[in-house]
Amino acid sequence: MYHPLKLERAEAQLFRATPFTRSKLGSPSSASVMASLACSSCRRCLRHHHLLLLLLLLFLTLSRSSAYGKPPNMHVFSIHDLLPKSACSSPQASDPSKLKVVHRHGPCSPFDEGRKVPHARLLDADQARVDSLHVRASAAAHVDKLRSSSAARIPARTGSSLGTGNYVVTVGFGTPRMDFSVVFDTGSDVTWIQCKPCNDCYAQQEPVFDPAQSSTYATLACNSADCGQLDSHSCSNASTCRYDVEYGDKSQTQGTFARDTLSLSSSDVLPGFKFGCGDTNSGLFGRAAGLLGLGRGSVSLVSQASRKYGLVFSYCLPSTSSSTGYLTIGRGSLSSTKYTPMLTVPEMPSFYFVRLIAIKVGGKQLPISRTVFSTARTLMDSGTVITRLPTSAYAVLRSAFKQKMTQYPPAPALSILDTCFDFTGHTTVSVPTVALVFSGGATLSVDFTGILYVASVSQACLAFAGNDNPDDLAIIANVQQRTYNVVYDVSKRKIGFGAKACS
Repeated sequence: MYHPLKLERAEAQLFRATPFTRSKLGSPSSASVMASLACSSCRRCLRHHHLLLLLLLLFLTLSRSSAYGKPPNMHVFSIHDLLPKSACSSPQASDPSKLKVVHRHGPCSPFDEGRKVPHARLLDADQARVDSLHVRASAAAHVDKLRSSSAARIPARTGSSLGTGNYVVTVGFGTPRMDFSVVFDTGSDVTWIQCKPCNDCYAQQEPVFDPAQSSTYATLACNSADCGQLDSHSCSNASTCRYDVEYGDKSQTQGTFARDTLSLSSSDVLPGFKFGCGDTNSGLFGRAAGLLGLGRGSVSLVSQASRKYGLVFSYCLPSTSSSTGYLTIGRGSLSSTKYTPMLTVPEMPSFYFVRLIAIKVGGKQLPISRTVFSTARTLMDSGTVITRLPTSAYAVLRSAFKQKMTQYPPAPALSILDTCFDFTGHTTVSVPTVALVFSGGATLSVDFTGILYVASVSQACLAFAGNDNPDDLAIIANVQQRTYNVVYDVSKRKIGFGAKACS
């Protein structure tokens, strides 16, 4: 940028460098007099100096911008960086204490199910999960009001859960150990896998678990305290405990509540782990063997592993479905991790809530009242795909984002995503930064892979959506959490964000 003071200093240096020489007597030499006369007779010389200096300063400014690689508060990247590759890209060396996290529909997936699932279908399923969450929150709040007024006695907990997730880890069950690929979900408590004998089971990738082949398997009695920890249970004819979970997308699992050894790695083993041995299962689980529950309830993996690892876990979700992340049970936060308080909503005690207080686009805070977020409440969730915001907050975000994307023609909406762009003909793309600001000083500066949901080069959409009602839960979903080490420290009641933890 042109700067008058710098120009004056440059001029002074230039004049000091002009070769005027003096004789020993202090008078100018004939050569210097001629040079002075020539320069004074041609004012154009000064104009040339000014022009050259201005061009030099412009060059230095552009060079400095180029060195930084991008304009401030903008992401500049190749459009192909947003598209998953056909082959899996995984780190050469991996920490054995970390479970590898993969997207169930990408080339790193252990499943051979069709990976080209229509985007509209995935987003519609995501909306079903969100609808279930909103209904559950609304119903729980209504029940809480009824209980407080003693108007009726209605159970505060139900057997429903949120729906099936997108990220998969591999763990071992039984003795000897058998490995199974399961979806992990912070919105669920009960861990379960399909078991023999199956009354009604779907096709899964690995052989179905056979409890009769495990020397450490044992059922739990219907009248046991362990059985009473379930949200919904019943008794079999043999007085064994039966669990029952129905998910928001109409998927469901039923079976025997039992104990067996859970192996996270060769050295991380949990004897007597309580889980569901499902014999009647159906729905949108793909070819996963079951689900790993990471909620805050007493039967979740987090709670059951607390004596050995503390009430802490963390994960990093990969940037695309063709790369890998990790899940760690126990302490494993990065030095760069910034924390925000973990909140508890009494009517939804198993879920992880935070306080979202602001949103920034292109480095500028949007004019959104904090009461908009406090009215809605904000949930951290690994199973929801697209972040949901209060209606008015999303409208402001969408408007600010579109103002900085005018160089790209609009594209048709995609399911729940209404702000889409066509990048056809562009090799590089420039999008504004988006940051989510939480109480306590933590900021999640969304990775560029989490700002857009890219169905194709000709249809890349803002990866946020608005809720229907202003008091519906806001949800920080998994697309916006990509590449961050997200730490859930239940013991200290805080959630942390550490950038660039995985690719």
